[in-house]
Amino acid sequence: MSEKRTALYDKHVSLGAKIVPFAGFEMPVQYSGVTEEHFAVRENVGIFDVSHMGQIIVEGPAAKDLLQFVTTNDVNALEIGKAQYTCFPNGNGGIVDDFILYKMGDEKYFLAVNASNIDKDFSHLQKFNEKFGATLTNISDETSLIAIQGPKATETLQKLTNKNLSEIPYYHFAMGTVDGVSDVIISNTGYTGSGGFEIYFKNEYAEKLWDALTEAGAEFNLIPCGLASRDTLRLEKGFCLYGNDIDDTTSPMEAGLAWITKVDKGDFVDGELYRKQKEEGVTRKLVGFEMQEKAIPRHDYPVVDLEGNVIGKVTSGTMSPMKKVGIGLAYVDKPHFKIGTEIFIQIRNKNVPAKVVKLPFV
Repeated sequence: MSEKRTALYDKHVSLGAKIVPFAGFEMPVQYSGVTEEHFAVRENVGIFDVSHMGQIIVEGPAAKDLLQFVTTNDVNALEIGKAQYTCFPNGNGGIVDDFILYKMGDEKYFLAVNASNIDKDFSHLQKFNEKFGATLTNISDETSLIAIQGPKATETLQKLTNKNLSEIPYYHFAMGTVDGVSDVIISNTGYTGSGGFEIYFKNEYAEKLWDALTEAGAEFNLIPCGLASRDTLRLEKGFCLYGNDIDDTTSPMEAGLAWITKVDKGDFVDGELYRKQKEEGVTRKLVGFEMQEKAIPRHDYPVVDLEGNVIGKVTSGTMSPMKKVGIGLAYVDKPHFKIGTEIFIQIRNKNVPAKVVKLPFV
């Protein structure tokens, strides 16, 4: 199967990006270099093409009831203009996908889902929707998404929009005009932990908005950023990546996502199981850890105890650009998931010491 391309593919090539296959798309992994892009976002502003992400609309009189049943968070807590982080349980305690749910109107919701799970998510919704009868529309192929992230992101975007961005709190959004393009979803969200906005709009405006944002951010040293720095940025903040840290075999309770799992909200998929896990605790947990020696942990490296017994495995790992130490996320068995516990990461047959730490790393 040939990889898909976003509306900004030619732009990335012209900017000299290194292109790699990712989640069925040809995506820019880096431009000037991971470290430079990482620090641009932490200190100034960076721009990302994340148009590979999926967008699904759920609407109609049954929309809220469907979403309340198939997600872990409480849809009743949403007001128009507000968003929430949530996930789909799979019926066996695992996670189909994690995503952001936007309330667009009394009977209209917008889902921003992971690129690799678009078809899976849509089928999952269709399966449950037989009982509810909401209207489902997959608008992923016609929608682009640009993320402007970093401490100077708001000032950059403010030059181009009629909306007062200071009036859009974190995890809220507004419909507005950006550089003359109307009906843009302007969302105070992001995956970097450095603040900023994500804007959703029709594909045809992608190059125009990318160029306008690049020009608006020039005085703040804005640079284009790829998937590699997006990964190091999210990992420093302890954010989960679907397919690495969460999947169909991990429960939100194990993954540290109890805060988006409202077990008292009424009947929902896997609700009973999650209530039980909340009461009784879990036997393994996703933890953050820091290497105690110079070493870089990687996905799937075994985690062992002092005696060399395997007690878990690494799900994400990198060298933290900010802390200059190896950091990672790993599932570890009870009781090793307590903060301060010494664990060891098996790297090429050597057990390298690490310590369980509180998230986020920075």
